[in-house]
Amino acid sequence: MMDFEDFGGGAVAGSPLSQAEKAAAVLLAMGKGVAGKLLKYFTQAELQTIIASAQNLREIPPDELLGLVNEFEDLFTEGAGLMDNAKAIESILEEGLTPEEVDGLLGRRTAFEAYQTSIWDQLQDAEPAFIGKFLLREHPQTIAYILSMIPSAFGAKVLLELPESRRADIMNRTVNMKDVSPKAAQIIENRVIDLVAKIEAERNSNGANKVAELMNELDKPQVDTLLTSLETMSKASVNKVRPKIFLFEDLLAMPQRSRVLLLNDIAGDIITMALRGASMEIKEAVLSAISPRQRRMIESDLQATGVINPREVAIARRAVAQEAIRLAGSGQIQLKDPEADAEKPEEAAAAAA
Repeated sequence: MMDFEDFGGGAVAGSPLSQAEKAAAVLLAMGKGVAGKLLKYFTQAELQTIIASAQNLREIPPDELLGLVNEFEDLFTEGAGLMDNAKAIESILEEGLTPEEVDGLLGRRTAFEAYQTSIWDQLQDAEPAFIGKFLLREHPQTIAYILSMIPSAFGAKVLLELPESRRADIMNRTVNMKDVSPKAAQIIENRVIDLVAKIEAERNSNGANKVAELMNELDKPQVDTLLTSLETMSKASVNKVRPKIFLFEDLLAMPQRSRVLLLNDIAGDIITMALRGASMEIKEAVLSAISPRQRRMIESDLQATGVINPREVAIARRAVAQEAIRLAGSGQIQLKDPEADAEKPEEAAAAAA
């Protein structure tokens, strides 16, 4: 081991250099070949100290270098100095150490791995609407902290998913964010780690997504038959697939505001065809979400007698359902009413009583 305290002792011009800075200066002055051979005499801790000193080392004038390394005075010329110290020390390290050791000492690999595993970057794997829904359950100060940590471009999208009435307060808290205590930061990060785990689980459910996509192309009787058949093999599989299926009949579970937004962009003739042969409940749910004028026109068309083409009806219903899935995917509407889902446990309890 080389002791820093044993290094150097002569008078040096300019502001005094620490022992580590002297060691860094000499290594930089020696060149890669000689300096690389000396690295083995330093401990890991000493090398890290020298690297840190070299990266922040002030410019060393020639006469000061001569004072430090007078035994090599013929290597220096007037006007020579040390400028790109960080690059030079890296070059010296590469001469005497393996690439893995150099990466470890310079912190490059650690920084890269930290980026790769950053929980804040991993949040971008989810839809902004999904993150926004999660944040709504958190305290405004917690939301502000999370928004300050995630990438700005993604954070802006998440912010727009929050209710407009809360955005100003959260932005104000983010702007005036003070240092968060390590303990509080750890608590928040643990919550985000749980969220990342949910995102990962969702991403790994590609099989359920694919089956749901296939069933979304079928008619309700066919879907019901397939789900019944699947349930005989695995109820867990049905529970994974069913929430991802959205058929025309599922409009009944959609919030009224979402139904209005959905049907506003669908042509009247498609709505009319989709409603042919539908139950009164579905007809009312659809007709109550469109304008009075359009409702009168569709009701008039539905009263007209004629042969119903099942294939055309199925195509129209799938068109409505697919548009609903698309709008929900972009966060513009909800496929199910959250309040209705919240009431289900109470209904189950009442039924069991």
